[in-house]
Amino acid sequence: MIAVVDYGVGNLRSAAKGLERAAMAAGVDVAVRVTARADEIERAAAVVLPGVGAFGACMESLGAAGLRDVVVAAARSGRPFLGICVGMQILFEESSEFGRVPGLGLLPGRVVRFRSTDVKIPHMGWNALDVNPGFPLLAGTPRGTHVYFVHSYYCEPADGSLVAATATHGSERFAAAVGRGNVFATQFHPEKSQAAGLEILARFARATASASPAPGPAS
Repeated sequence: MIAVVDYGVGNLRSAAKGLERAAMAAGVDVAVRVTARADEIERAAAVVLPGVGAFGACMESLGAAGLRDVVVAAARSGRPFLGICVGMQILFEESSEFGRVPGLGLLPGRVVRFRSTDVKIPHMGWNALDVNPGFPLLAGTPRGTHVYFVHSYYCEPADGSLVAATATHGSERFAAAVGRGNVFATQFHPEKSQAAGLEILARFARATASASPAPGPAS
């Protein structure tokens, strides 16, 4: 079972439906469940952390739902783990949105606002990916593939080896996807990125179906 973490924030059903469609198209027999129950997240074969809105509000909601520790444990468990949009951002150490706000600290780096004055904020729409090699969920995704973004802030990883793909908005190049070990995350919305996004979700479903128990921590 893939657990989509329900902490009262945003695009849960959209992410779940995208995963279900992708798994079905890939012929992968895996259930997808939106859940706020810590025990279900602990038992799940894989975990997805969506998120929309402000970084601080997402962190507050995760804490209020009592799911912060179980999400951190899931990311460190070795099970396939996928963050989407703000669900990617809160994996990092902190954000500058509305002042300095601590994140989960699973990945080194911070979240910053677009600095360019020649672009519209939020960044909303389709942009091309520049894909880096070595990340299984992007294996087979051609450079120049267009995916769908909605965001005003982006992640600045402290370790460049985390960057799975970049994109450009105006004159700014930013991390569009990151990964380390069992953890992968996208600033874009794969569930809204048509065939290219569904193929990424299908790879995640395949990884879930083939994962062995507790293969090792992400950090």
